[in-house]
Amino acid sequence: MRVRRLVSDKRVQLFLNGGFGVVLLAVAILSTRKFMSGGWPLHHADPVLVAASALLYLAAYGFKALGWQRLFAHHERPAAGALAAAGGAACVGGVALPGRVDDAIRIAVVRRYPGTRTGLGALGLSLIVLGLLDNAALTPLASIAAANADSWTVRVGFGVVAVAGVLAAVVIALLPRASGWKRVSRFRVGRWLAGHTHCTREAWMAWLLVSVSWALRGTAVFLLLNALSMSRSFPLALAFLCASAASAALPIAPAGAATQAGAGAAILIASGVHTTQAIAFSVAAQALVIVTGAAVILLVAAWHLALKLRPPARRQALPQQV
Repeated sequence: MRVRRLVSDKRVQLFLNGGFGVVLLAVAILSTRKFMSGGWPLHHADPVLVAASALLYLAAYGFKALGWQRLFAHHERPAAGALAAAGGAACVGGVALPGRVDDAIRIAVVRRYPGTRTGLGALGLSLIVLGLLDNAALTPLASIAAANADSWTVRVGFGVVAVAGVLAAVVIALLPRASGWKRVSRFRVGRWLAGHTHCTREAWMAWLLVSVSWALRGTAVFLLLNALSMSRSFPLALAFLCASAASAALPIAPAGAATQAGAGAAILIASGVHTTQAIAFSVAAQALVIVTGAAVILLVAAWHLALKLRPPARRQALPQQV
């Protein structure tokens, strides 16, 4: 009981959150210095293009959070900051944790976020639909990568990703209608789905926002390739992105980040990039994603800290001014 009261204390929570933020900041700084001064490809990279790539990754987190937010009913919709922080925490946790554990991290972060009224069931359903949206958003990217691939094996692989995306879009379109069928509504699960399933309009808006997020990430990979003077091929950047994303969908993997880095390196090697350069670039790109994920958490934590430190009188007067 003492431990529970201690953890529920706001000052203790503020101290723990601040300490966690300091640790994340230290990890981000040390990781950046390591990749900028060590033997990795970022040592000779164009700093302007690397910075632009990092900003695009940050923007991608925001669009992904806005798209995820559309999948909740209005009365239980979490804040966009909660979903962005959940995405960043899952990305950072993917460094060492096995694949698919990142969904548990997302649920934990959103549930602990102040003001969240979303239940576990709604969160789980939203993550399932979000995964389908990711597959649907990757369909045009995978189609472009398949059309420009040199190997038939690679083309077939990207073709499978594209077909899976089309099937995912069909499921997303049919899910709101299926939850309203009489045969489904007879059961308790069917009635629950009818009250928590997204509407078709919100689903397509979410798909648009998630697609923008993936497009930004593809552009970020393209800029990073150019920053390292490795390639000026945008289809190769899309192929790298699709291969990494497809590997993240595996139900069991040794570690999320390691699996994605390996899949990205494999597609670069298959495209003619030297093995050493392909592995180094893939690790560097994954590190940049993790650093930006930590930056998202820091930005959300800093925003909440600023709100808590704001004087009460100013917080009450703010809505009247708006």
